[in-house]
Amino acid sequence: MSIFKDMMNKLLHRSQPTQQAGTTTGTPPTTPQGASPNLPDSGATAPATAVPASPAKPLSAVDVEAVMDKAVSEAGQQLNWRTSIVDTMKALGIDSSLEHRKELAKELNYSGDFNDSAAMNVWLHKKVMAELAANGGKLPQNLTS
Repeated sequence: MSIFKDMMNKLLHRSQPTQQAGTTTGTPPTTPQGASPNLPDSGATAPATAVPASPAKPLSAVDVEAVMDKAVSEAGQQLNWRTSIVDTMKALGIDSSLEHRKELAKELNYSGDFNDSAAMNVWLHKKVMAELAANGGKLPQNLTS
Protein backbone atom coordinates (compact mmCIF):
# COMPACT_ATOMS: atom_id res chain seq x y z
CA MET A 1 0.00 0.00 0.00
CA SER A 2 1.20 3.48 -0.73
CA ILE A 3 2.17 5.79 2.11
CA PHE A 4 -0.46 8.35 1.10
CA LYS A 5 -3.19 5.70 1.00
CA ASP A 6 -2.01 4.55 4.42
CA MET A 7 -2.43 8.13 5.67
CA MET A 8 -5.94 8.29 4.22
CA ASN A 9 -6.87 4.93 5.75
CA LYS A 10 -5.63 6.04 9.16
CA LEU A 11 -7.64 9.26 8.90
CA LEU A 12 -10.73 7.28 7.93
CA HIS A 13 -10.16 4.78 10.74
CA ARG A 14 -9.66 7.51 13.34
CA SER A 15 -12.74 9.41 12.16
CA GLN A 16 -15.04 6.48 12.88
CA PRO A 17 -16.45 5.69 16.32
CA THR A 18 -14.37 3.24 18.32
CA GLN A 19 -17.25 0.78 18.59
CA GLN A 20 -19.03 -0.20 15.41
CA ALA A 21 -21.84 -2.65 14.89
CA GLY A 22 -20.50 -6.17 14.79
CA THR A 23 -17.27 -5.46 16.64
CA THR A 24 -16.32 -7.00 19.93
CA THR A 25 -16.59 -5.13 23.20
CA GLY A 26 -13.03 -5.78 24.22
CA THR A 27 -13.61 -9.19 25.78
CA PRO A 28 -10.78 -11.46 24.69
CA PRO A 29 -11.80 -14.54 22.75
CA THR A 30 -11.85 -17.77 24.69
CA THR A 31 -9.42 -20.54 23.92
CA PRO A 32 -10.88 -24.02 23.55
CA GLN A 33 -10.05 -26.27 26.49
CA GLY A 34 -6.68 -27.93 26.03
CA ALA A 35 -5.56 -25.54 23.26
CA SER A 36 -2.64 -23.21 23.74
CA PRO A 37 -3.62 -19.52 23.46
CA ASN A 38 -0.34 -18.74 21.67
CA LEU A 39 -0.46 -21.51 19.10
CA PRO A 40 -2.88 -21.50 16.19
CA ASP A 41 -5.59 -24.13 16.36
CA SER A 42 -6.11 -26.15 13.22
CA GLY A 43 -8.95 -24.48 11.37
CA ALA A 44 -8.46 -21.22 13.24
CA THR A 45 -8.68 -18.03 11.22
CA ALA A 46 -6.35 -15.07 11.46
CA PRO A 47 -7.75 -12.09 13.38
CA ALA A 48 -8.85 -9.09 11.35
CA THR A 49 -6.54 -6.11 11.25
CA ALA A 50 -7.63 -2.67 12.44
CA VAL A 51 -6.74 -0.92 9.18
CA PRO A 52 -8.15 -2.40 5.98
CA ALA A 53 -5.63 -3.51 3.38
CA SER A 54 -7.87 -2.31 0.56
CA PRO A 55 -7.20 1.00 -1.20
CA ALA A 56 -8.27 4.11 0.69
CA LYS A 57 -11.82 5.33 0.26
CA PRO A 58 -12.61 8.99 -0.37
CA LEU A 59 -12.43 11.12 2.75
CA SER A 60 -15.82 12.73 2.18
CA ALA A 61 -17.37 13.70 5.50
CA VAL A 62 -14.05 13.42 7.35
CA ASP A 63 -13.13 16.56 9.28
CA VAL A 64 -9.36 16.20 8.89
CA GLU A 65 -8.66 19.06 11.29
CA ALA A 66 -10.72 17.51 14.10
CA VAL A 67 -9.29 14.02 13.51
CA MET A 68 -5.71 15.33 13.47
CA ASP A 69 -6.23 17.49 16.56
CA LYS A 70 -7.55 14.44 18.41
CA ALA A 71 -4.64 12.29 17.16
CA VAL A 72 -2.16 14.90 18.41
CA SER A 73 -3.83 15.08 21.82
CA GLU A 74 -3.65 11.29 22.08
CA ALA A 75 0.00 11.21 20.96
CA GLY A 76 1.26 12.47 24.30
CA GLN A 77 3.74 14.88 22.73
CA GLN A 78 3.63 18.32 21.17
CA LEU A 79 3.07 17.93 17.43
CA ASN A 80 2.32 20.68 14.94
CA TRP A 81 0.56 18.80 12.15
CA ARG A 82 -0.62 22.08 10.58
CA THR A 83 2.88 22.97 9.40
CA SER A 84 5.02 19.83 9.71
CA ILE A 85 4.80 16.70 7.58
CA VAL A 86 6.90 14.89 10.19
CA ASP A 87 4.41 15.77 12.93
CA THR A 88 1.48 14.88 10.66
CA MET A 89 2.95 11.44 10.07
CA LYS A 90 3.81 10.96 13.76
CA ALA A 91 0.28 11.87 14.83
CA LEU A 92 -1.09 9.22 12.46
CA GLY A 93 1.39 6.61 13.68
CA ILE A 94 3.25 6.47 10.37
CA ASP A 95 7.04 6.17 10.06
CA SER A 96 8.30 9.74 9.58
CA SER A 97 11.93 8.88 8.85
CA LEU A 98 13.73 10.73 6.05
CA GLU A 99 13.76 7.57 3.97
CA HIS A 100 10.01 7.16 4.34
CA ARG A 101 9.40 10.85 3.53
CA LYS A 102 11.53 10.49 0.40
CA GLU A 103 9.40 7.50 -0.59
CA LEU A 104 6.25 9.59 -0.04
CA ALA A 105 7.77 12.43 -2.10
CA LYS A 106 8.44 10.02 -4.99
CA GLU A 107 4.90 8.70 -4.73
CA LEU A 108 3.50 12.25 -4.94
CA ASN A 109 5.82 13.16 -7.88
CA TYR A 110 8.19 15.55 -6.12
CA SER A 111 10.60 17.00 -8.66
CA GLY A 112 12.85 18.96 -6.31
CA ASP A 113 16.16 18.08 -4.67
CA PHE A 114 15.76 15.05 -2.42
CA ASN A 115 18.89 16.14 -0.53
CA ASP A 116 17.20 19.40 0.54
CA SER A 117 14.99 17.83 3.19
CA ALA A 118 13.67 21.19 4.45
CA ALA A 119 12.31 22.17 1.01
CA MET A 120 11.02 18.64 0.44
CA ASN A 121 9.22 18.64 3.81
CA VAL A 122 7.50 21.97 3.09
CA TRP A 123 6.43 20.70 -0.34
CA LEU A 124 5.27 17.38 1.11
CA HIS A 125 3.10 19.04 3.75
CA LYS A 126 1.42 21.31 1.21
CA LYS A 127 0.96 18.45 -1.25
CA VAL A 128 -0.45 16.05 1.35
CA MET A 129 -2.94 18.66 2.59
CA ALA A 130 -3.97 19.45 -1.00
CA GLU A 131 -4.38 15.75 -1.78
CA LEU A 132 -6.44 15.15 1.35
CA ALA A 133 -8.74 18.02 0.32
CA ALA A 134 -8.89 16.73 -3.27
CA ASN A 135 -10.01 13.36 -1.89
CA GLY A 136 -12.89 14.95 0.01
CA GLY A 137 -11.27 15.69 3.36
CA LYS A 138 -12.50 18.81 5.12
CA LEU A 139 -9.58 21.13 5.88
CA PRO A 140 -9.29 24.81 6.79
CA GLN A 141 -8.74 27.04 3.71
CA ASN A 142 -5.26 28.08 4.90
CA LEU A 143 -4.05 24.46 4.73
CA THR A 144 -5.16 23.76 1.18
CA SER A 145 -3.86 26.82 -0.64
